[in-house]
Amino acid sequence: MASDLEPNFGVASSVGQLARVALRRPGAILAADPQRWHYTKAIDADALRRQYETFVGHVEASGAEILWFDDTADDLADSVFVYDPSITVPGGAIVVRPGKALRMGEVALHRRFYEANNIPVLGEVEAPGLFEGGDSFWLDPSTLAVGRGFRTNQAGIDQVAAILEPLGVAVEVFDLPYHLGPETCLHLMSVVSPLDHNLALVHPPLMPTALYQRMIDMGYKLLEAPAAEFEASLGLNLNVLATSPRSVIAVDGFPGTIELMANAGCEVTTFAADELCIPCEGGPTCLTRPILRR
Repeated sequence: MASDLEPNFGVASSVGQLARVALRRPGAILAADPQRWHYTKAIDADALRRQYETFVGHVEASGAEILWFDDTADDLADSVFVYDPSITVPGGAIVVRPGKALRMGEVALHRRFYEANNIPVLGEVEAPGLFEGGDSFWLDPSTLAVGRGFRTNQAGIDQVAAILEPLGVAVEVFDLPYHLGPETCLHLMSVVSPLDHNLALVHPPLMPTALYQRMIDMGYKLLEAPAAEFEASLGLNLNVLATSPRSVIAVDGFPGTIELMANAGCEVTTFAADELCIPCEGGPTCLTRPILRR
């Protein structure tokens, strides 16, 4: 917990010690129509709840203070995946505008959260801009990598870049491939998960070539996750939450990916996610909105 003399919000890293983090408990997702929400199957609500509580326990064990989004009843099935409708940056938050139309209602939820917790909202993305948090990660404390694709467009990127410029943060844009088309969630962080300041887990077949080269030039070591596990997990083996450098939470069941990270010096904590994550296009990172990283 931050002292009175320390800031209690602000993020300029994807791997720094996770000191405060916001979560939202599963709500509408428990009875969501899988066809409408683009899930692969109907959800087993009891199993999803158990898996979520296990995940929360791992976050608590990391030492992070958890703040909770409100539990107001709504039909926002994806709202448990709080990473996307806003991003946190040095000095506050930016409320963005999801590219998945069914998620637009989450914008007000995030705005309420920041107001209730006295966290400044530095700006908001407005139409025609689109931007999702999963399309961004910190290359270093002054550089935000952003993926341009179906969920994040140039208008949204331009608005976020304008908000970040006075903070001394530059935005570098990388184009994502078509892959399975506009209905499927392919974020930049679907193909890159930072594990340390110079280490990342990647899926090269879908990774922008320019980003691959940029990270190598910056001195990153890139761990290439097994392609078969990427396919079997619908990409969720690559969705890894760093709670501190080389300390990560990952979905269970993909031993090649876990071994790869462990051999690189990572402490890997896993949890069953066959109801919570894999059918729903959201993993451990997606379930969190970091508020303070040190």
